[in-house]
Amino acid sequence: MRALLVIDVQNGIVNFGNFTEELTNIQKAIREFKTKELPIFFMKHLNSEEDSALLEGSEGAELHDSVKEYADTVIEKRTPSSFYKTDLAERLKESDVDHLIITGFNTEYCCMFTSIAAFDRGYRVTYIENATGTMNSGETYGQKGIDIKDFVETVLHWSDAIEVISYEEYVEKYN
Repeated sequence: MRALLVIDVQNGIVNFGNFTEELTNIQKAIREFKTKELPIFFMKHLNSEEDSALLEGSEGAELHDSVKEYADTVIEKRTPSSFYKTDLAERLKESDVDHLIITGFNTEYCCMFTSIAAFDRGYRVTYIENATGTMNSGETYGQKGIDIKDFVETVLHWSDAIEVISYEEYVEKYN
C-alpha cells in the first residue's frame, strides 16, 4: 500500500519564500490520498535552538495553513530523517505500507535523508520533485550558481534506488 509523507510544511520554512507550485502539488496529493482513504503522515521538525525558524513552541514550528486542516497524523522529529527516534516505521507497518510518496521541505535535508532512510528500510520510494522545495540556494553552501533542488533530485534519480518524478507523472503512473 502507498502512503504519503508530508515533510516539514511549517511556517518557518514556507513563509521564507514563494512555494506556490510546491504547496499546490502537495495539496493535490493530500486530497488524492484522502479521497482514496490512503494513509498520510505529516512530519513536523522541531528545534531547541533559540535562533531556529522551527523553534519548538514558536509560530514558525507550526504546520502551514495550506496543510494544517488535513493533518490527522502528525509525527514530531528532531533530525533530518523522519525515521530517526520517531514511531514512523511502526505506524507504516501498522498501515501495511510498502511504498512511500515523498513531499515537503527542505529538499537537501529532510526530504533527501528520509528518502534514503526509507529505501534502506526496504520501502519503495517515489519522490515528487515539484512537491518538494527548499529555502536554501547554492550561495547558502558556498556553491554559487548551483540549483540545490535540481542537484538533489538528480542524485536521487541517478541512484536507481529512488523514483524521482513530477506530480503530473505521478498522477499518470499511479492513478
